[in-house]
Amino acid sequence: MADDRGAVRSVLCGLLTVPEAELPGVLAAHLTADSRWSISHPINDLRGPGEVLEGLILPLRRAVRHARRRDEIFIGGANRRAVGGDWMASITHYVGNFQNPLIGISPSDRLVFLRSGEFYRIEGGKIAEAKIILDFVDLMRQAGRMPLPPMLGTEMLFPGPATHDGVLPLDRERGPASLDIVERMLGALHAFDPETFESEEQTGADGTWHEDMLWYGPAGVGSNYRWEGFVKDHRESFLSAFPDRKGGDHYCRIGDGDYAAISGWPSMTMTHLGDYLGAPATGKALTLRVMDFYRTAEGRIMENWVCLDYLDLFQQMGVDLIARSQAMGARA
Repeated sequence: MADDRGAVRSVLCGLLTVPEAELPGVLAAHLTADSRWSISHPINDLRGPGEVLEGLILPLRRAVRHARRRDEIFIGGANRRAVGGDWMASITHYVGNFQNPLIGISPSDRLVFLRSGEFYRIEGGKIAEAKIILDFVDLMRQAGRMPLPPMLGTEMLFPGPATHDGVLPLDRERGPASLDIVERMLGALHAFDPETFESEEQTGADGTWHEDMLWYGPAGVGSNYRWEGFVKDHRESFLSAFPDRKGGDHYCRIGDGDYAAISGWPSMTMTHLGDYLGAPATGKALTLRVMDFYRTAEGRIMENWVCLDYLDLFQQMGVDLIARSQAMGARA
């Protein structure tokens, strides 16, 4: 694929900075007429430049004033999945002062870092499709209205890669090998020991995870260090609640340099058989929208950034996290 990564990234940055009156023209120039955008709940599906403007760009700009885009990862590549296409993927933060409501979340009038996982399909240099998971639960937390119990892991700003080379990586030829490592890990995830929550080929001499792995999770879960931290602070609680979960239904898998990114909309199907993050088991069949971003090193996965659409997941459980957050009131 032609290297349009820098040009597309510049367009995305400009959506926050150009004068509001110029936005319709910018979107018309850089999105296909039938561009399809799928955003985390409750925004969900938008079609065409007009809906993207009114449903996402303007609300974001008006809520997070003087917002700027701060990319930690921005990669691109040919999609390995059967649907094909040239895709770009990013972990970013929208940084600014949270001064007006957004999707019903009351503002804090303070600085926020609204994190986001994003995938874009490019046709002829234009954005034909987008999938975006904004961590609205973390925005509630930053505004003092956290609707979930204390984090299992450590709450922290999503850091950039330890190597500081995740934006437009240079050694692009290593991308397929990076994705190979991730796909080997994915192939071993479904079988696990219900007592230890171990899966073959994940750790040890032949494992896909580096012994010093770092896992950065969404609000409600938090981040953790090494496999034992990952099991304690995420895997055990998740598999106990959803022991029959099946994943891997991905529309996109790409590799670029030492990085890989995968996503499914939804990726997982599962049954809510145990309590999870304060939500009692419902027995309901659920789906989960997922985005994973990986950095590989020494033939293993070293860092993993994870975006999950928890507003959509909890809505399926019958829990409105936005309403719960608003009912709490803001804490100082």
